[in-house]
Amino acid sequence: MDLEDAGSLARVKFLIRDRDGEYPALIDEILGGAGITTILTGVRVPRMNAIMERWVKTLRGELLDRTLIWNEIHLRHALQAYEQHYNLNRTHRSLAAAAPLRAQPQPLGPDRIERLAILRRDRLGGVLHEYRHAA
Repeated sequence: MDLEDAGSLARVKFLIRDRDGEYPALIDEILGGAGITTILTGVRVPRMNAIMERWVKTLRGELLDRTLIWNEIHLRHALQAYEQHYNLNRTHRSLAAAAPLRAQPQPLGPDRIERLAILRRDRLGGVLHEYRHAA
């Protein structure tokens, strides 16, 4: 299947690629003729593609592979809810189990661990789970 065979099934608007010399200018011209704009990654940002590929892999594994998407509106809602979950509630190893847009949690003392109560909130029909300490 190529772009012409896809027809209305897939409307490709952009191709994001690095600045490697293996992509000749002819490819950009061919894609431009098909209405696809080529966007180059940053000049001195060699890991830019890797970071986005990792985010897309996480999105697929945690949300899209577990969800049946009905239409574009449902997809936009699911992506918005996942982005909020990812940045505000999901723990990240590289941030010492903190979320990117939250402060790092304070370690609990032994006296608080014995009386620890956790509340769970399900999002997107139970696909995503968010946990917090009960007040």
